[in-house]
Amino acid sequence: MNGPGIDYEAVFQALPGAVALLTPGLVYTDVNEAYLLTAGRTREQIVGRFLFDVFPDNPGDPSATGTRNLRASLERVVATRERDSMALQRYDVESPDRPGHWQERYWSPVNVPVLAPDGSVALVLHRVEEVTELIKARAARGGDQAKALESELFTRARELQEVNERLRLAHAQEREVALHLQKAMLPPPRPLGHHHAAVRYRPATEALNVCGDWYDLVELPGRTAVSVGDVVGHGLRAAGVMGLLRSALSAACRVADGPAQALEVLDLYSRDVDGAQSTTAVSVVIDWRGRVLTYSSAGHPPPVLCRPDGTVEFLDRATDPPLGARPDAAPRPLAETVFTDGSVLALYTDGLVERRGEDIDAGLNRLAEALARHRTAPPEALADTLLAELTPPAGTTDDTALVLLRL
Repeated sequence: MNGPGIDYEAVFQALPGAVALLTPGLVYTDVNEAYLLTAGRTREQIVGRFLFDVFPDNPGDPSATGTRNLRASLERVVATRERDSMALQRYDVESPDRPGHWQERYWSPVNVPVLAPDGSVALVLHRVEEVTELIKARAARGGDQAKALESELFTRARELQEVNERLRLAHAQEREVALHLQKAMLPPPRPLGHHHAAVRYRPATEALNVCGDWYDLVELPGRTAVSVGDVVGHGLRAAGVMGLLRSALSAACRVADGPAQALEVLDLYSRDVDGAQSTTAVSVVIDWRGRVLTYSSAGHPPPVLCRPDGTVEFLDRATDPPLGARPDAAPRPLAETVFTDGSVLALYTDGLVERRGEDIDAGLNRLAEALARHRTAPPEALADTLLAELTPPAGTTDDTALVLLRL
């Protein structure tokens, strides 16, 4: 039994619709009784076998597109982690009783990803509804007119499939542009001497592979300035604003007298950038010799310092409103705290800790507990662990950037 007294295996088998579970490699792991009945196959003939070995295209039909369209849909679900509802498909099936004899069949498939706790695709749920009898019944009742309607329906479905493919190709090209933009604006950090750092960048589940979050690490004499920021919105427009603000703050950190002054410069600059208002950012300067962290925040979630003994401190004593939302005359606040060797510093954006319908303090507490529990792990492994533990199974609705440093 699974869950509160519910036998999900029994529920799966009792579903009235035909459903199969496939691995990301498109091998059957399970099917329900309705699927076996619709397919005319036994469980032994299906489970453990590659989908298109069980159901290949009709070799006598050179125009058959069933396997090509279905494979494209399933592989797209695995790649994007998004549901895909296919247009009406003609997909002939070989008769189980008469080898070499193919039955004309029509289907309406839907493919849905089943995500693992780390957000990857563990399985693909493949649901099919057969509409063969409906089409044939209309043809039998209506003669030539119904046959014409049947032909029109199938033609329109194929046209819809082709339009969808063109749209997906355009989206893939836009995503490729987004990836190049990301690499240009968010390069991997340079080595910080013997200090170890890790960065992670993850767009929202439904966004392109770029977003309005950024990170930056700037080497200064005896010090390192670490910053993260979050522009309102997603996609290419937010990413363009992000690139401008990241560059401006990176330059300001090199000449300003501390992180508070750097954020003041960024605030002034942001007023001439459309879409920059309400951006949040935080900057921390690490003094390696004095073992002091100096920090200032423009409305951003507080960085976290985890000490070697597991105690956690939120750097929240120098928080001011976001960019473009404060008086001109007042200087931004500045605070500092000491650290010991072996501590871990984490800067992040709100996508890591916020969940819909939940107070942000709950997310901050989850982060603090996970950071303390895994504090001895190397930064790269620690970054992966935090993302895996803090990201909901269905993915996030906000972008996420994460920077970890072993002090």
